[in-house]
Amino acid sequence: MANVCRSFSRITKIFGNTASVFKQPRRNYWVSGSCIDPSLGLNEEQKQIQSVATDFAKNELQPNMAKWDLEETFPVDVMRNAASLGFGAIYCSDKYGGTGLGRTDASIIFEALSQGCVSTTAYISIHNMCAWMIDEFGNDDLRSKWIPELATMNAFSSYCLTEPNHGSDAANLTLSAKRDGDYYYLNGSKMFISGGGDTDVYVVMCRTGEKGPKGISCLLVEKGSPGLDFGKKEKKVGWNSQPTRAVIFEDCKVPVSNLIGEEGDGFKIAMRGLNGGRINIASCSLGAAQACVELCRDYLKVRKQFGKSLENFQYLQFHLAEMATKLVVSRNMVRQAAKALEEDWPEKVALCSMAKYFATDECFNICNQAIQIHGGYGYLKDYAVQQYMRDCRVHQILEGTNEVMRLLVSRDLLTDDERKYS
Repeated sequence: MANVCRSFSRITKIFGNTASVFKQPRRNYWVSGSCIDPSLGLNEEQKQIQSVATDFAKNELQPNMAKWDLEETFPVDVMRNAASLGFGAIYCSDKYGGTGLGRTDASIIFEALSQGCVSTTAYISIHNMCAWMIDEFGNDDLRSKWIPELATMNAFSSYCLTEPNHGSDAANLTLSAKRDGDYYYLNGSKMFISGGGDTDVYVVMCRTGEKGPKGISCLLVEKGSPGLDFGKKEKKVGWNSQPTRAVIFEDCKVPVSNLIGEEGDGFKIAMRGLNGGRINIASCSLGAAQACVELCRDYLKVRKQFGKSLENFQYLQFHLAEMATKLVVSRNMVRQAAKALEEDWPEKVALCSMAKYFATDECFNICNQAIQIHGGYGYLKDYAVQQYMRDCRVHQILEGTNEVMRLLVSRDLLTDDERKYS
């Protein structure tokens, strides 16, 4: 509670009364009090957090999302504005400048921001995951140097796990880091790296020892390090407001002091980070689905066919009800998983996996159904539903594919209790 109060006293100091800063009204007042109201079940502090994030999304992100998508703009200045609200290091300790909030708070923020732009918010969520890894496992020198920079987004970060031949099989990654005196020398490459080439800090999982997960370590690699290079900017279906490139290491020289945790801790750090990352990315899908349900509701009330508005057709009423129900169920699962991670429940890995695959699958289906409801208009880039659909499609693949999520859930069910939580 104290951290929340400190966070929002800082917001008030910077912006004054947020109600007077964000003068543009929300597009839909009807959501408040409806069955899909995202504030249902939240306490007053969480509602305040949500209100600030929602207003920022409506005023800073949503008006620009189509332009950023078309022009493939990485909106650095706008993200720094988000960081000034405390959204750059949300669940990092406030000792070095983090906001000091919890995982549920972060989920609420990412869901709200994604209503304005899924792609930009998804990058912010990855940046937060990297900041947390440094804050949670880094030494005091790394934390004092980088957390203030990441919290303000004066520096941006990227997470480097996936390799060309090792996506879901992360325990067998091959990027090598050989120690020579006070330096590691890295050789290999990572692919599909969000922010790659444009960011300042790379949290890199690399092999310092034996085969398998115990031989993996985590290094912080700074942009400009000798031997660090980048591939071409990828052309993607969605997520176009953030660049994606391969990150290439050729005898890349990194100080031993940039080791995060101990040698051999990398796989553990990666997996713990991904538990939160899965909640974050599922939350981004919630925001896309929320926006699409709102857009469909508005469209059904104004579009006419056969002499009456579409809201009078029972078939479409049922579709809207199904979309709303799947949205609320997904949100409840994500928030339960966030609570499990926050309170360190023994079932947290399975619950995070379950929430991630269910929410990203169902929210994509909601966005896809929104296009169908809009008919031919839904296929035009003048209508936002198609962008929400394109941007959230990749959420079923990254932070662990949804097939791997199913494996983790089944493993929890099939493993005896005494072995599962020992």
